[in-house]
Amino acid sequence: MRPTGRLRHFGKNAIAPAGISAYLFRMSMLLEKTSIISKTKELCAQIVEDAQFKKLQADVERFLSDDAAKLQYKSVHEKGEELHHKQHAGVELGAAEIKAFEDARDSLFDNKVAADFMDAQRTLESIQKDISKYVSMTLELGHVPTDEEIEEANNSGGGCCGGGGGGGGCCG
Repeated sequence: MRPTGRLRHFGKNAIAPAGISAYLFRMSMLLEKTSIISKTKELCAQIVEDAQFKKLQADVERFLSDDAAKLQYKSVHEKGEELHHKQHAGVELGAAEIKAFEDARDSLFDNKVAADFMDAQRTLESIQKDISKYVSMTLELGHVPTDEEIEEANNSGGGCCGGGGGGGGCCG
């Protein structure tokens, strides 16, 4: 199909050729970008004004300014990775090195600054995941997901093959 300089009208339910539909979609997004970006900025402003977010952010900042806590966290993390790699390679872990790791990990959990940081990190990741789920499902469904749809998605394990079912028979 040669470009003619004019767009042909494709009925409401018709499918336009891929190039034209992609162009129309991009144009639609450009036209709506202002309101979408505006609402996204409103959401971001709401997040940063939230009291829980401010506490979580303060916990992260407190950790980042505590060199001893960061070093302790890094040490336990690296030791955990080392043990994991050894185990994955088939090396049997000794009781002493397991005990040393568990003691270091327990000590890390007893460090309030590090423990608060790890809790904040988990909570922030959960918030990000929840917001992403709402946006993703809105784009997939074409409407704001209901509480029931969110719950169903959370319980389905993530979809198709190996994801706990609910994949619409794609594996059947």
